[in-house]
Amino acid sequence: MSFAFPESSPFRHSDFIFGVATASFQIEGANQEDGRCESIWDRFCATPGKVANGDDGSVACDHYHRWEQDLELIAELGVDAYRLSIAWPRIMPQEGQVNQKGVAFYQRLIAKLNSLGIKPFVTLYHWDLPQYLEDRGGWLNRETAYKFAEFADIMTQALGDEVYSYTTFNEPFCSAFLGYRFGDHAPGLKDDKWGFQAAHHLLLAHGLALPKMRENAPKAQHGIVLNFAPAYPADPSNPADVAAADFDEQQGIHWFIQPLVEGTYPEAIRQQQPLWWPTILPGDLELIQQPIDFLGINYYTRHVIKAGEHGPEHVRLEGVERTDMGWEVCPEAFTSLLTKLNQRYQLPPIYITENGMAGADKLENGQVIDQQRCDYYQSHLDAVAAAMAEGVELKGYFAWSLMDNFEWAFGYDKRFGLVYVDYASQQRVLKQSAKYFQSFLKQRKEG
Repeated sequence: MSFAFPESSPFRHSDFIFGVATASFQIEGANQEDGRCESIWDRFCATPGKVANGDDGSVACDHYHRWEQDLELIAELGVDAYRLSIAWPRIMPQEGQVNQKGVAFYQRLIAKLNSLGIKPFVTLYHWDLPQYLEDRGGWLNRETAYKFAEFADIMTQALGDEVYSYTTFNEPFCSAFLGYRFGDHAPGLKDDKWGFQAAHHLLLAHGLALPKMRENAPKAQHGIVLNFAPAYPADPSNPADVAAADFDEQQGIHWFIQPLVEGTYPEAIRQQQPLWWPTILPGDLELIQQPIDFLGINYYTRHVIKAGEHGPEHVRLEGVERTDMGWEVCPEAFTSLLTKLNQRYQLPPIYITENGMAGADKLENGQVIDQQRCDYYQSHLDAVAAAMAEGVELKGYFAWSLMDNFEWAFGYDKRFGLVYVDYASQQRVLKQSAKYFQSFLKQRKEG
């Protein structure tokens, strides 16, 4: 059995890239080996009450030691590409110092991927800021943007055009808002204005890094990855709910994409919440608006919003399908998101850099039957195909995630992987969904 693959499928084009994705802190472990320094997530995990079960990333999937077998596993799936991230704390464990052991780890990994014929997609920042920078203010400190540009320069010099595609940041919304505004992620701070200031500094860092990245890897693609959850009014006939849903998108979607494409932030934020507006220096927006070769989009679910006393409020609908995260399964919102963004903005080519779901997966008799995930991927691949039929220029699709891993504040409670990980033995087992994906890709290559 496999995913359905109609003859007219846009995925049959040989240049459409299918891949799987991971992030360094979620899989590597070895958080004190070979000179790696403490990250904000190490500190957050060590803070009581922040992460489910007191879990941490000290071992995770032990990918730091098992990377070769993990890359063989990726090759076995038959994908075209692998999206991974670099652990900044491995590369610059002290300010101004480059840790060659850390650099060499990623050089070996990239070389192996290329030898296997798998395109490396490298994310430079997937949330693991060195703690010494957080001690000086982290993303609230403008200096951190310049420190990131130094790190990006070092890594793109080291890896150069061996990497097919570079991403500066994964989901700045999460780094800024979950980390500095809502307190759900490291470093766990809570202040609306801080969230918007951190967001601006992350986007500034992206703009500062791009010129050096292009200089060091002129043949590679360079872009950024944003996560979007489109907002739907709880009552479409209620103007207040419609306005609340719009504001939810202004802050959650347009605050991040509008400056990249148009060089401005949404005025709705300044008009409705002037105290949230960050400090922006002359020239910042010009840096942020530099052309990018691609935009990565991560999609999991939608928001249903009603007008609340203190702004937009999330509504939990009854009778809808949900994942183990409690997120609504809504592929039609995925198609709508892509087509609306394509109508609203002059976009570069798009990759779906993350899409997937958490399931309550269990290993029984040597196998994991995850039918809901199989269905999820089928419906969301159909949604991507529908967007392409509407004229959206989509170049690839990455399943999140390659394997079960440390799911941030949820610890090891949530399993997103195509591959099941037994954390006690570190055994990897292909789930039903992985076998479906494998068959789907094989069919495509034979097609």
